[in-house]
Amino acid sequence: MKILNDFAWPVITGLLAAAVVILLLPYFEENGATFKPQTSESTVSDITTEPELVSSYASAVRHAAPSVVNIYTRKRLPEQRHPLLNDPFFRRFFNKRNVPQQERMESSLGSGVIVSHDGFILTNHHVIDGADEITALLYDGREARASLVGTDPETDLAVLKIDLDNLTPSTAKDSQQTQVGDIVLAIGNPFGVGQSVSQGIISATGRKDLGLNIFEDFLQTDAAINPGNSGGALVDVYGNLVGINSAILNETSSVGIGFAIPANTATKILKDIIANGRVIRGWLGVEAQQLAPESAARLGLEPPTALIITDVHLASPAFSSGLKPGDVVTHINNERIGNGSSGMNLIAQLNPGDPIQLEIIRRDQRLLVSAIAGTRPQAN
Repeated sequence: MKILNDFAWPVITGLLAAAVVILLLPYFEENGATFKPQTSESTVSDITTEPELVSSYASAVRHAAPSVVNIYTRKRLPEQRHPLLNDPFFRRFFNKRNVPQQERMESSLGSGVIVSHDGFILTNHHVIDGADEITALLYDGREARASLVGTDPETDLAVLKIDLDNLTPSTAKDSQQTQVGDIVLAIGNPFGVGQSVSQGIISATGRKDLGLNIFEDFLQTDAAINPGNSGGALVDVYGNLVGINSAILNETSSVGIGFAIPANTATKILKDIIANGRVIRGWLGVEAQQLAPESAARLGLEPPTALIITDVHLASPAFSSGLKPGDVVTHINNERIGNGSSGMNLIAQLNPGDPIQLEIIRRDQRLLVSAIAGTRPQAN
């Protein structure tokens, strides 16, 4: 019996333990405590779902850098004439060697982007404004005198031309696909130190009403943009052009707020200038300002946005169509007006001769007014 007892107790204990496990198993399963062995399949799955880390943008820079050039300009400025030179008595004491120079040269710098194999370059208008000499220094070390094809001060863009072979033009991306949070690289010539690259993200799109240009639709970025970067390239992580760097919020300090003209806008300006020497825009011929919110609310406008016409130019399309000061414009070609700049942009995007339909409110009466777009006068 003793031998049987010694053998029976371990068996009984094992059976009791098994019974406890069977009874408690549903409890563990309901509370998410079911244990499964790790398999090689689950381990592989965990690894493949982790995001791939990018450690370098060197390939993007290799793709984009050859299309970015350094721009150097020189401007002749008149030197103040010494008053004694106007006196015939004192003039004879000066010979050609010691006569003060009547002009001096002022130098400035910027950047540009090669956009075609035949040498067209996009840059900012303010980079080359008033320049007597423009020189482009290429990525491969070559240097060329650049001629001015045309400018568009209203978007701060200009087109240059160089005569060199074996150029590498940029590849442009549809900037409408650019999103807030996209990683971008700014390539240019900051402070004249030579081509440099800075990295950041797109902070905002469609920035307007900054008072920088007449027509504004900026990409905002925190990539470092400094004096000398103007006219350079803003590219994506594949090296495709998304914008032309144009301005910073504060030139005296780096605050991480820079602005670039979208590639789509720059491409349209480029084509217009090459074809016509300038940009031809539609024109209505009115002066207008944002309608005050309380006035908009009284008219039942939701959201309370519209324009009130303050002046109508004589012999303009607006004058011919019968528009009057005090008219409130709510829609242009069926598009709601958000603010003054959006309304002006809608008109400017039209070609001369295109029809314009305006929905207006005049003395609490809603009317439809038709006009034909004219040609916007060139900026001085």
